[in-house]
Amino acid sequence: MSRPAIHVSGDVARAVETGAPVVALESTIFTHGLPRPRNLAVALEAEELIRAAGAVPATIGVYDGVPTVGLTAEQIAVLSDTDDIDKASLRDLPVVAALGRHGGTTVAATAYLANRAGVRVFATGGLGGVHRGASETFDESADLTTLAGTPITIISAGVKSILDIGATLERFETLNIPVIGYGTRRYPGFYVSDSGYELHYSVNSPEEAAKIISSRDALGLRQAVLLANPVEESRQLPPDVLDDVLRRAWAEADRQGIGGNAATPFLLDFIQRDTGGRSLEVNVDVYRGNAALAAKVATALSAESDRDQA
Repeated sequence: MSRPAIHVSGDVARAVETGAPVVALESTIFTHGLPRPRNLAVALEAEELIRAAGAVPATIGVYDGVPTVGLTAEQIAVLSDTDDIDKASLRDLPVVAALGRHGGTTVAATAYLANRAGVRVFATGGLGGVHRGASETFDESADLTTLAGTPITIISAGVKSILDIGATLERFETLNIPVIGYGTRRYPGFYVSDSGYELHYSVNSPEEAAKIISSRDALGLRQAVLLANPVEESRQLPPDVLDDVLRRAWAEADRQGIGGNAATPFLLDFIQRDTGGRSLEVNVDVYRGNAALAAKVATALSAESDRDQA
């Protein structure tokens, strides 16, 4: 008997069928983004935050070649402790699946799988985007084009600070992806609450966000809605510290000739070591805040759908 192309856990399938709130969570944050054993603790804590808020968590990854929406705690533990695990973007899914490998799913792959399973809200830390120097290298994340055709709502703290934030916002505009600040008209920069770029729209409640999502769906549009949720200023990395460490991180990457896919992990590791782990704590705070807000948005969206059907 052949395996299913996508496995959806019973809890997630029942919640989707009944219209209960569900929040998708990516797996690369614990397979590639955080050190052990902190990675497993953060992954399980995010699920508990969502459950405590009355929603169903759906952590997504590839387990033994099966793209899975709603990993079990045991599966999360295995993936979080697997060496050399594949980092699976959308292009990698068929390969990792066919070869029967484990994989941590990126924003692009997670958004796609969540949407296939009927999950409408997704919490992550930072998005991918346009890399510095992309005018020459054409280096930009697959998150961009995937989100242009995937009608899901993503709560993030902006794009990763190592990226070209201005160029990324321009690409979002070109791809017709709405970017909405949550309680702010300033676009967050992941480690900092204000990247220096202004947003045209903002909302101040999960209910307002749910109305925008419902309007997108009623219009039959296929792009994601991005809800930018800044880290609290009291918890952010001081902007002058971030600017300084980014400058030195890029200089060191250039000195060592590090580029392409190797640049992002090198830069993030440099920032973590240089700040004495402070950036790691900001990363975790960002993720907690986005998971909590995503649960509220999913709950508001569920209630909005109930009113529309009444």
